[in-house]
Amino acid sequence: MSANSLPAARRFRVLVLGGSTEAFDLAERLAGDADIEAITAMAGVTRERRPVPGHVRIGGFGGPAGLADFLNREAIDAVVDSTHPFARVMTANAAAAAAAAGVPIVHVLRPAWAPQQGDDWRAVDDMAAAAAAIPAGPCFLTVGRTELAPFAVRRDLAFVARVIDRPEPAPDFADVTYVEARGPFVLADELALLRHHGIRSIVTKNSGGGAAEAKLIAARRLGLPVVMVRRPAPPAGTVVPDAAAALAWIRSLHHA
Repeated sequence: MSANSLPAARRFRVLVLGGSTEAFDLAERLAGDADIEAITAMAGVTRERRPVPGHVRIGGFGGPAGLADFLNREAIDAVVDSTHPFARVMTANAAAAAAAAGVPIVHVLRPAWAPQQGDDWRAVDDMAAAAAAIPAGPCFLTVGRTELAPFAVRRDLAFVARVIDRPEPAPDFADVTYVEARGPFVLADELALLRHHGIRSIVTKNSGGGAAEAKLIAARRLGLPVVMVRRPAPPAGTVVPDAAAALAWIRSLHHA
């Protein structure tokens, strides 16, 4: 066989489980890479999606067994779990599927927020506890549209819920205003929103990152309490803090 007829070298194939800022960042870093082929998988939870460079797959896999089958069928060489820090089920499924398929996996977990001087945080473990901890007065909810139902039991409160898409069906709140918006958010806008609605407290998940941190700074400025839902325990195995570290991990495998 002549040199001109040699088959092209197979590209290193990576499945990025997306939905986070870090997943978009990693997809951008991998776009156009001659040696690495990335597939970014999106669950399709939101109707309006931020454009992702490269190959994109929308929809679930059918649990750990379905994902393991996909990894084998598509000859995936590595998995990057870059889902949301609160995506417990997807992270567990990814770890189980990677183990079953014998494919290495890394989890991207951005650093959590930490309270600063002047913050009034009330840490809780779940949404039911968060609902119970809200003090009197209008409350700003930033927990995502799938986590709103536990707060509808507070018939004594008015809520402002920020969501990317409105929930369908909507929980039966006594009083709720939906604000449809996607981050990143800036401090001036957060202060204006809180003042306009007369907000007296905020509920959020400790997602970390800079895209949604402005609301915490605004709460500090205005002296508002923040009911902060703690993160689940970090996954076992290899964990990195950002897309740059995930890319370094991918390249270390590729060149091993």
